[in-house]
Amino acid sequence: MNIQALLSDKVSQALIAAGAPADCEPQVRQSAKVQFGDYQANGVMSVAKSLGKPPRQVAELVIANLDLTGIASKVEIAGPGFINIFLDPEFLAKSVDAAVSSDRVGVTISEPKTVVVDYSAPNVAKEMHVGHVRSTIIGDAAVRTLEFLGHKVIRANHVGDWGTQFGMLIAYLEKQQQENAGEMALSDLEEFYRAAKKHYDEDAEFAERARAYVVKLQGGDEYCRTMWRKLVDVTMTQNQITYQRLNVTLTRDDVMGESLYNPMLPGIVADLKAKGLAVESEGATVVFLDEYQNKEGEPMGVIIQKKDGGYLYTTTDIACAKYRYETLHADRVLYFIDSRQHQHLMQAWTIVRKAGYVPDSVPLEHHMFGMMLGKDGKPFKTRSGGTVKLTDLLDEALERARRLVTEKNPDMPADELEALANAVGIGAVKYADLSKNRTTDYIFDWDNMLAFEGNTAPYMQYAYTRVLSVFRKAAIDETELLKAPVVIREDREAQLAARLLQFEETLNVVARDGTPHVMCTYLYDVAGLFSGFYEHCPILAADSEEARNSRLKLALLTAKTLKLGLDTLGIETVERM
Repeated sequence: MNIQALLSDKVSQALIAAGAPADCEPQVRQSAKVQFGDYQANGVMSVAKSLGKPPRQVAELVIANLDLTGIASKVEIAGPGFINIFLDPEFLAKSVDAAVSSDRVGVTISEPKTVVVDYSAPNVAKEMHVGHVRSTIIGDAAVRTLEFLGHKVIRANHVGDWGTQFGMLIAYLEKQQQENAGEMALSDLEEFYRAAKKHYDEDAEFAERARAYVVKLQGGDEYCRTMWRKLVDVTMTQNQITYQRLNVTLTRDDVMGESLYNPMLPGIVADLKAKGLAVESEGATVVFLDEYQNKEGEPMGVIIQKKDGGYLYTTTDIACAKYRYETLHADRVLYFIDSRQHQHLMQAWTIVRKAGYVPDSVPLEHHMFGMMLGKDGKPFKTRSGGTVKLTDLLDEALERARRLVTEKNPDMPADELEALANAVGIGAVKYADLSKNRTTDYIFDWDNMLAFEGNTAPYMQYAYTRVLSVFRKAAIDETELLKAPVVIREDREAQLAARLLQFEETLNVVARDGTPHVMCTYLYDVAGLFSGFYEHCPILAADSEEARNSRLKLALLTAKTLKLGLDTLGIETVERM
């Protein structure tokens, strides 16, 4: 259920009845503080300004026309003209009843759209490192949320699998195979890449062969294509293991490498020239953009084809956007790429729009993010200053979680301990990232992320098990419980109920803005409200069977909401901790 949408509709009708234009914005928001009710309507201020009337006068007219019978128990004007709305306990009770009986806790299916989400994007012949964490897990949380809301989501893993370095890699793979009687020596991708680069820099004959292989690969030579495919396969096999460990939904079928767009590039350059958007400049093909200026204040030139005929990332990104609209029929395209790529993407998309490849009605959205930093405030590195491999990070998370779980549960069976350590360790790494606003840098701190206090994965996982423990003690049949009515008499019951019913609104914000931290904040709020409710409103020792069953239903909706919410983040829940 979307209470915000319901109230927006009602307030909008009242504003129009009070003389506001038909397209007025009701501006209904969740209230920040309990004393201001459950929701606030702030649209009166701008309407009053356009009508040239005092805001309080308009607010009184709105309230006179506002029919919230059966929804609100009280509506009041606050300050210069804000309208505070207090939900009716009976309305909350009925809404909780409906939500708790539903598998989707009352969340409605949106009008389905085809949404392409570009995330993760590792490179071939290189191991995934911490720099890939944010794109991978924030993108996956957005994907899970969009799918839960009923959209058709196409995952696009834009793998770096093309370019001049592949001549070097193919030549080195060939050398390895000759020396190892056909065995693939790619067990350590980083070492393979470094050794290939060393040969390229030090061996002129090797470098010449590598350059020849680039030309052959780009020309479609079958031998080079076969060797190239081996490099791609070995890399993606390793990456798939990492995705599974991270509980990320990407598969091999979602790989859309740069090579996919290669056949489109000559046609795009020719088309941009024909449209008068691209011109020859010093032997290269360039698009000059008035929207961007160089130091001299002249339109900035964006190269789409070099003098030697080679293409650039910009050309690929133009083709990529065109493909996503024309072939994948995207209604919306989301890119989870770090903030340093912002200008590059904006320039590519400016060209895409000017060429008419993607209409303005289809948004191209750069959901950028900051960096993961060490405690010293610098980019997160190993002690020796090297890049932290993602697999090493996950190994350490598992080891630390294993120690933590063993301390708390020394007698736990080994298989149960391993499953719990995995859920806690991987969950902690993911949640620490997802709970921060993606646009900012954040400090990576093992101690904080594995703490059982504060907005962390272990705390949220524990909060979930705590709710389940109530049901184990109650020993009640869920089917029978669902027949009992919810009755809300206490303030803490009402506050918990109202927050639980805001799950759909939270999902919609995450889906719209690509901000999983909003879901983390919401779930942390729910856990805190449940804690207060549990303390002040006895459940199993309630003074009547009616109150006991009603509170059990509130607890059940809390458990379902926490589980579904954590699932949209890709965080595993456990039954016991």
